[in-house]
Amino acid sequence: MKNSVWSGAMMSSKSAEWLQEELQTGGGSLLLLDCRSHELYESSHIESAINLAIPGLMLRRLKKGNLPIRSIIPNTEDKERFVRRCKTDTVLLYDEAAAADWQGSVLGLLMHKLRDDGCKAYYLDGGFNKFQTEYPEHCETNLDCSCPSSSPPASVLGLGGLRISSDCSDGESDREPGSATESEGSPLPSNQPAFPVQILPYLYLGCAKDSANLDILGKYNIKYILNVTPNLPNMFEHDGEFKYKQIPISDHWSQNLSQFFPEAISFIDEARSKKCGILVHCLAGISRSVTVTVAYLMQKLNLSLNDAYDFVKRKKSNISPNFNFMGQLLDFERTLGLNSPCDNRSTPNDQLFFTTPTNHNMFQLDTLEST
Repeated sequence: MKNSVWSGAMMSSKSAEWLQEELQTGGGSLLLLDCRSHELYESSHIESAINLAIPGLMLRRLKKGNLPIRSIIPNTEDKERFVRRCKTDTVLLYDEAAAADWQGSVLGLLMHKLRDDGCKAYYLDGGFNKFQTEYPEHCETNLDCSCPSSSPPASVLGLGGLRISSDCSDGESDREPGSATESEGSPLPSNQPAFPVQILPYLYLGCAKDSANLDILGKYNIKYILNVTPNLPNMFEHDGEFKYKQIPISDHWSQNLSQFFPEAISFIDEARSKKCGILVHCLAGISRSVTVTVAYLMQKLNLSLNDAYDFVKRKKSNISPNFNFMGQLLDFERTLGLNSPCDNRSTPNDQLFFTTPTNHNMFQLDTLEST
């Protein structure tokens, strides 16, 4: 028997006319969530709406239920507005054209989670298409947005048309990603090496214990150490043998790691240009240090977020950056111009799964590893 949320779908919706009346009177107690792709949102959206975005490679985590909705809001100001008002305002979600069958849809999951969290959540009947047709005066449109009809699938998927796969097995952490913390006591999976993992020549990804092990550092000729934590000491900083850079970021959804990408990338480049090993580490080596390493691959190898993430995951299968850091990598991808100008529009019946890899450059990466 269907959950009452689904069987009473009509009770869960608001009409385009209702929304128009709310906006006409100022919409002071209304929180609008646009669940389409970022490109469609940039092209046109209902006034005051907040865009939700999620990298395609994070779909597995949706099935686990570990989805702090604030963490898939890319804009910091919008994130704060959502946290401040989601429990008091009427929350209205919309996609391109609201599907009749909500069973198992990601948009439905979001609404269900919002209601479980005590929010008054509804979806817009007919979606954006119907509302824009009837009330274009309440839609903000960017006339400069180009959206070619034949574009490759982008790495970010609109949530509205996605379906949840039952196959969600992976090596990712089950921690709650919105308030993720790394535990030094957490054992590595049996298939994980206990020493730094080489990502590229001279570039190693590791954990706090690696940074304090002189035998390990000497074995890999590591002379540069990038410490992505606010409080772990640079163990041998005063010996003069190692060059350190510390990025004071904790593994939490509120932290802005992307502001340090340029200096981190420059530091890694400096070490590799001198043919010195560089260790990038945080506490457990699965979130912050991984985020920096992925950003480096994206910029230096011109890889999409999906492919850079996949490349690191092939080397170290237990990586698990928190959702907020993934959102920052997504913004970095747009800054680098690595994603397509516009997503393909997905239909409600699409069965979308994360697959590896999408960039043909991946088949050439083995040669890069030996150079």
